[in-house]
Amino acid sequence: MKRISLIFRSKASNALDRAEDPRQTLDYSYQRQLDLLSKVRRGVADVATSRKRVELQIKQLEQQSAKLQGQAEKAIGVGREDLAREALTRKSGLTTQITDLQAQRDNLQGEEEKLVLAQQRLQTKVEAFRTRKETIKANYTAAEAQTRIGEAMSGIGEEMGDVGLAIQRAEDKTAQLQARAGAIDELIASGALDDASQLNSGDDIARELDALSSGSDVEAELARLKAGSQPQAIESGGDILADEQAEPESARRDTEGGQP
Repeated sequence: MKRISLIFRSKASNALDRAEDPRQTLDYSYQRQLDLLSKVRRGVADVATSRKRVELQIKQLEQQSAKLQGQAEKAIGVGREDLAREALTRKSGLTTQITDLQAQRDNLQGEEEKLVLAQQRLQTKVEAFRTRKETIKANYTAAEAQTRIGEAMSGIGEEMGDVGLAIQRAEDKTAQLQARAGAIDELIASGALDDASQLNSGDDIARELDALSSGSDVEAELARLKAGSQPQAIESGGDILADEQAEPESARRDTEGGQP
């Protein structure tokens, strides 16, 4: 199971590597940072809103406290000490609330300042990341284009490799067909492959014509040989007649000379 899990994770990692585009990953990371910056800004706005609401409450309580102070002074003026005491008691409660709200306001203001500072730092980082992202994307695009151009020129790219294989297969099939056509032409020229229609329809006529042609060639050759042998026979006969005529004359000279 561990080996299967390792194989699955490795294959999944390879598939993700092939499918991953660094430019899309950078854009997604930048978008996430923008979302985070937007959340920080909303947090700053919420804290500022809370602080403003506390300040409004403090202002209202201060107005009520001032009103109670005036009422107490007026009650003392008319001799109503009990009313003055009640007004001052309420004022004391409002003063406690105002003190608590002021402390809460100070805390909110401190949180707001921290969030504003964090927002500014995050804004700086996001801008720096954006600049770096665009630089990396430009370099990646240029490198990708250069790689594709190099692969296209060298023919080692996937598409160019498929085209090269297709061309090689076409050349192999063309050479095979040419060799087959040449072999068929040689067989037809040698008579090993005659036309079936001619063999079926004109075999007798062709053979008879070939026989007549062969007989005519034999007769012509025989006549030529005869014509060449006749002059030699005539020359041989003339030599025999000359010898026969010369022999009686020599015999006659021998007889006249007294030789038998």
